[in-house]
Amino acid sequence: MSEQILEPGRVRLGGHASNRDGAIREVGQLLVSSGAVSEAYVEAMFAREATVSTYMGNLLAIPHGTDEAKDEIRRSALAIVRYDEPLDWGGQPVRFVIGIAGRGGEHIGILSAIAIAFSDEDQVQELLGASTPEHLIDLLGEVNGA
Repeated sequence: MSEQILEPGRVRLGGHASNRDGAIREVGQLLVSSGAVSEAYVEAMFAREATVSTYMGNLLAIPHGTDEAKDEIRRSALAIVRYDEPLDWGGQPVRFVIGIAGRGGEHIGILSAIAIAFSDEDQVQELLGASTPEHLIDLLGEVNGA
C-alpha cells in the first residue's frame, strides 16, 4: 500500500514557531523527517518565499519549493502545522502552514483540494477546532484522494 499524501505524523496541532521563517522551517522539517524531501528542499521553500508570498488567504500559507528543487522531492507529501496564535506572514495572519511537495503534476490536485477546503470560512473554523491530527485530516477530505 502506498503512503498517503497526508498522514497524522505530519500534522502538528500547536506549532512552536513565532514567525514566518520559523514556520517554514517547522513544516519543512516534518517533510524531511518523513523522508518525503531532502534538506535542500526546505532551503528552496525559503527561496520561493523570497520571490513570492505563499500566503493564500483565510489564515493559510502553503510554502513549497522552487521548480529547480523538483529533484529534492522523493515522494508527494503534505505536512501541516496549526498555530494557536496567528503568525505575521508578510502582514497577513496565518494559523495554518501547509508544506507541500508534489512529484510530477500531483501537486495540482493536492492544491485544488486544499483550496476548496479553505475557501469555506465555516470549514476553516472547523479546522481550527480539530482536536486531533486525524480529525483535521478527515475535515480536509479529498487531499489523500487528489
